[in-house]
Amino acid sequence: MIRRLLHTLNFKRITFCLAASASTLLSFADTNSNSKAAHTPSNHKAADIPPLARASDLKCEYLVNPLGIDSRHPRLSWRLDDQRQGARQTAYQLLVSTDSAGIDKDGNNEHSRNLTWQTLKTTSDSSRIIYQGPSLQPFTRYYWRVVIWDELGRSFPSSIASFETGLMDKANWKGSWISDNRDINYKPAPYFRNTFTIGKKIKTARAYIAVAGLYELYINGQKTGNHRLDPLYTRFDRRTLYVTYDVTAQLQNGKNAIGVLLGNGWYNHQSTAVWNFHHAPWRGRPAFCLDLRITYDDGTTETITSDNHWKTASGPVIFNSIYTAEHYDARLEQPAWNTAGFEDSAWHKVIYRSAPSNNIVSQTVVPIRDIETIPSVNLKKIADTLYLFDLGRNISGVSQLTVKGEAGTVLRLKHAEKLDKNGRADQSNIDVHYRPTDDKDPYQTDIFILSGKGEETFKPYFNYKGFQYVEVSSDRPVSLTKESLTGYFMHSDVAAAGSIHSSSNTLNKIWQATNNSYLSNLFGYPTDCPQREKNGWTGDAHIASETGLYNFDGITVYEKWMADHRDEQQPNGVLPSIIPTGGWGYEWGNGPDWTSTIALIPWNLYLFYGDAKPLADNYENIRRYVDHIDEGYPSGLTTWGLGDWVPVKSVSPVELTSSIYYYTDVRILARAAAILHKPADESKYSALAGKIKNAINAKYLDSSTGIYDKGYQTELSVPLYWGIVPEGLKSKVAANLAERVKADNYHLDAGILGAKALLSALSDNGYADVAYRVASQETYPSWGWWIVNGATTLYENWNIEARSDLSLNHIMFGEIGAWYYKGIGGIKADPQFPGFKNVLLEPNFVTGLDHFESAHDGPYGKIVSSWSRKGTVISYTVTIPANSSATIRWPAISGKKVYSDGLTPDLSRPLQVNAGSYQFEIK
Repeated sequence: MIRRLLHTLNFKRITFCLAASASTLLSFADTNSNSKAAHTPSNHKAADIPPLARASDLKCEYLVNPLGIDSRHPRLSWRLDDQRQGARQTAYQLLVSTDSAGIDKDGNNEHSRNLTWQTLKTTSDSSRIIYQGPSLQPFTRYYWRVVIWDELGRSFPSSIASFETGLMDKANWKGSWISDNRDINYKPAPYFRNTFTIGKKIKTARAYIAVAGLYELYINGQKTGNHRLDPLYTRFDRRTLYVTYDVTAQLQNGKNAIGVLLGNGWYNHQSTAVWNFHHAPWRGRPAFCLDLRITYDDGTTETITSDNHWKTASGPVIFNSIYTAEHYDARLEQPAWNTAGFEDSAWHKVIYRSAPSNNIVSQTVVPIRDIETIPSVNLKKIADTLYLFDLGRNISGVSQLTVKGEAGTVLRLKHAEKLDKNGRADQSNIDVHYRPTDDKDPYQTDIFILSGKGEETFKPYFNYKGFQYVEVSSDRPVSLTKESLTGYFMHSDVAAAGSIHSSSNTLNKIWQATNNSYLSNLFGYPTDCPQREKNGWTGDAHIASETGLYNFDGITVYEKWMADHRDEQQPNGVLPSIIPTGGWGYEWGNGPDWTSTIALIPWNLYLFYGDAKPLADNYENIRRYVDHIDEGYPSGLTTWGLGDWVPVKSVSPVELTSSIYYYTDVRILARAAAILHKPADESKYSALAGKIKNAINAKYLDSSTGIYDKGYQTELSVPLYWGIVPEGLKSKVAANLAERVKADNYHLDAGILGAKALLSALSDNGYADVAYRVASQETYPSWGWWIVNGATTLYENWNIEARSDLSLNHIMFGEIGAWYYKGIGGIKADPQFPGFKNVLLEPNFVTGLDHFESAHDGPYGKIVSSWSRKGTVISYTVTIPANSSATIRWPAISGKKVYSDGLTPDLSRPLQVNAGSYQFEIK
């Protein structure tokens, strides 16, 4: 009777918390081979009534209610939120309409109206599908919702989400590309304005703006949006991004004004450095194209465009460089320049310009923003004209100064990561690649000239830096306080997707420092450092990619960056070492140990999101890349690459590490061929992978001793980590690695390739305690050595006194951030069921920690792997989100058993569990 009543109520108002039960703790042998979910009992009792479930987290192209979608077949995804044990989706139905009222609130499709697309009720546990309805139209908002059914047959309609298409085709642009009549060497930034009149009631208004360079957009005196440094950096002559804004609320009846301020960015690089961006083939004076499309209540539309009616002038931004700094002369300000009532008779006519490329596409990527405000923690007054501010941590971003002084007072804001022996800002570790032609463009030094009109504030528009200290000097006395200067931590606004907490303060700080460095190097593409270079170094990026994906929802940034790869790849398959590039990097620094990004990034996205699209998008590029190496190195061994960069002391053969990365690329290509149903390629590249593996082992492995080459840490860990070691020799090679680490006093002796592999090579092969001893060291060389010496970010060199290669905000040693999840928490993606559809849980209860908690927010929800130790008893807690499952593999623990609700699962066998929360005790 109770069950029947609750079924009638459709469980809409029932909340119940169900504890872990023995019926869902099944052995690995009992799993369903299709869904990887453990069997769920069918005899649900009244006491097993579940709480309310719902479909949530609806996204289009991994964005929430995005504007400006250009994809004709966008990806639509959702989650099942349900805390019950064994909760899973069994079917879904998707509804799409241009009218939100056309989607029935209760999921009753008989009453739905004006549907653009409606799937059948589809028996599937998939929570991401590709739109396959009628052709999407440009400038159109589509509303959508999903109805899902659980394993009890109950249906749950989601709330309504939306996505809005952009121009979808360059033929739909109405505006023209315009600029001022200046050349590439003219320093002041161009300002543009135009006015127009609205006489009807507005329903919606959208601004679409494409820019060669950077921009700030204003309507009626207000900045549009909160993005920074738009559009994102691309190979401008091959792909140009446009951004979409909802500007309905900024418009008004009567006269309106649009203002645009353009910056150089990477398009017109006026600073000079070793990478020759000032010689980029796309270089030109910044330009833009804008369409402001207004839809009125009467159904008519009007588009205000960029054309020759616009006017332009110079203003207070007298110089801007994405690489060095920005100079601002407040005496040149023109108040209200971007409002309708401004007198612009002194402004000049614009000129038409050609588009920078023929490929103008929507920027469907999370934007760069000012994410965090960092107050100064200390101020040292050196003189009335010299002050030193300390933010207390190293960041990427800008500083904002508020000051009062005489007109014409020149202030210089010198940004640095460290201080010299005299306590002054020291840039010697970051200005080494700068090649100034004069003294007019000081490195990482903003110049602010006061207007003398009371209290004034300066914050750069078109630049960012890497810094902790700001030394402010002035040519006349000024009075500053600690509150006068504030830092802004800027980076791509990726959502947090993971957390780590442990009983070790050093571990916690390393994790935080790793995340700080990762974010400091994410500006629409991954970089090596936010100060000295700002380059998209491929090696640094693929090494840190797992760290990024465990901690942040970064797929939109990585997919954008893979498009950059496709733009930069030569017809023969070669990629440059930095991406994007103005031409530098095709002759140095590339090779499989670096440019394996073309394969590794799509593969990691597949593992973390379960989405094969990145593999499909880049498949031909991976194939061309692999074929190029095969043609040049038919033996299977390649010397192409940089090798184990910045090692402690031992140097490993480039041929060994590069050949292993080559093997990894080929193996990924073969796997991608299988996933994408290309059997001939799968066979071909599987054979090539086998050939490379055999060649590596034939030359470098002594199978009698289990030693690769000289037996250094890198030479043993890299073959183990990337699957080169023959199955029967893994234990011997791993034992040798553990002994080698012991001989090195449990400290690192590796560069970036070895540091990527070392910890997992140990923990995956029975030596997690050894790995943790390395990871927890606080003496040189180690991550902890940086922390005890005050680091708040990761460094470029183990030696903190090194005379070169000593950026203090570098991500290339950032693998440790991923290892915490993999090696201690044991949260791993299952390649057979990617996207954490089935979670591999392989925790290690390492000596030296009393407590460790890891959590990752994957496509199905939050995964938690947490353990604590009290005496000889280990308590282990697991949470697996709805619609997914997990395989728990226990570490080797002699003389103990595992208990859960009175059960004694076998520690020697994997344990398969459904969604839900579980408590285990090992004693």
